[in-house]
Amino acid sequence: MAVLLSLSLFFPAIALGAANPSPRVLVLGDSLSAAYNMPTESGWVALLRERLGDDARVINAAISGDTTAGARARLGQALDTHQPNLVIIALGGNDGLRGIALEAFRANLNAMITAARQAGANVVLAGVRLPANYGSAFIERFLGVYAQVADARDVAFVPRLLQGVATNPDLMQADGIHPNAKAQPIILDNLWPVLAPLLNHPRAAG
Repeated sequence: MAVLLSLSLFFPAIALGAANPSPRVLVLGDSLSAAYNMPTESGWVALLRERLGDDARVINAAISGDTTAGARARLGQALDTHQPNLVIIALGGNDGLRGIALEAFRANLNAMITAARQAGANVVLAGVRLPANYGSAFIERFLGVYAQVADARDVAFVPRLLQGVATNPDLMQADGIHPNAKAQPIILDNLWPVLAPLLNHPRAAG
């Protein structure tokens, strides 16, 4: 009887653990996510790790200067290595700045979403607005790619990663492109309402 009781206590615990795995979050990004020109622990990715707690794994695979093509090429290995259950794709700024064709940009986003889902991960797509000197027509077409991909693929979507940041000089570095340390909690808060429902974790509801 004691053995049966022990087993009955043991197996439900396994089931609960399987239903509520610790978050394993992989962040694909560029300098906006790589804590550019500041201590790594000040960046929004590090702040996300703190918010989720010690049992979470948050892997910052952001590389300053990266494009969607670069991230697409290395995503397979990152998925194999880290086995995330959530992938945040926060890329595209460098695609726009380098004039990469919008169809190539779109194809890269779609390929990364497909790869992440095939690996069993949920996906969050975060959009980035280009500087005003690129012209309103191109900027809107560029932002439209994010929205179209998110809608077509039914992906959780944050339209603007730097909402409330990019237009505030007090939150930007001197180059006017990169957010400063004060902006990092705001960036995380921009993402959090979309991230929280996807994170099967007690602190995600708060």
